Amino acid sequence: MDLIEITRLPPLSAAEQALLDSHSLLNILNILQGELVLIGLAAADDPEWLPAGLKIFGHLHAQLTNPQAILAEIPRLPEQESAIFAEIDQRLTTTPARQEDPSIRESLNNLRSVFAILHVRGRELLARAAAPDEWVTLKTDDLRDNLINVLGAIERNAKGRYHFRFNVALQREFDYYVDLKIECARGDTLRMPLVLQDVIRDLIANARKYTAPGGHITAHLYENDEVWRFVIEDSGRGIPPDEITKVIEFGRRATNVTDVSTKGGGFGLTKAFLVTQQFGGRFWIGSVLGGGTRIRIEIPVPKN
Repeated sequence: MDLIEITRLPPLSAAEQALLDSHSLLNILNILQGELVLIGLAAADDPEWLPAGLKIFGHLHAQLTNPQAILAEIPRLPEQESAIFAEIDQRLTTTPARQEDPSIRESLNNLRSVFAILHVRGRELLARAAAPDEWVTLKTDDLRDNLINVLGAIERNAKGRYHFRFNVALQREFDYYVDLKIECARGDTLRMPLVLQDVIRDLIANARKYTAPGGHITAHLYENDEVWRFVIEDSGRGIPPDEITKVIEFGRRATNVTDVSTKGGGFGLTKAFLVTQQFGGRFWIGSVLGGGTRIRIEIPVPKN
């Protein structure tokens, strides 16, 4: 698969840049809001059955284009989570027969696990805002666990439609096989800007989104004293050849994926490219229509 280096991107507006900066929260908020709608439909056939919770998420969405406003909201997330669960508990007392409904219990469990991820993303966003160019040291096992937890949340949100397997011998017809590998010169630790965790998570989620169940996703990370390198490849539907250099544009999706439902904003690749540029790196995309996509990122490791 030939790789094309991407070297430029049309300029972004201030609001678009703000959305990129808070992109790690957007998808999580969309998932949480979706669970409230599902609970309302299961309990009362009413997607707006939990108006206070939906209002909270609507308010948070509105703040995403204002960097300072969304940062100010992050410390309040535990309080907002408590308010949402209190509303759910209060409303369910009015429909006691629904309190043990399996679909509602599943949504409640999913809410708790996704809120836990939201809190982590919030802390990461605050840390990045305080030191946007800082490289931090992470344990390779912690990063691997983080990525596996993200895939677990995606799997739970799929509600049984597919599963992720990390051993190809366990893969069944509607499972994804994920080949996840992290290697670095120091063995058990690596250095990277925190925002690159967002990039990796976004690219893995994209690979899943545009690959049918039963497909393969390969995500390999390598780091030494000279270079941080990440390669992700999938067996999905690929990108039309004349669109490969365009899909990184803000809000742009390939014309062959318009039938794919997505809770994202259509700018995961935009963010990945701009973050790569921010740290002096290089970015490549290769794709075969109907045969998958490969993305390669290389960033020089600063000397300390």
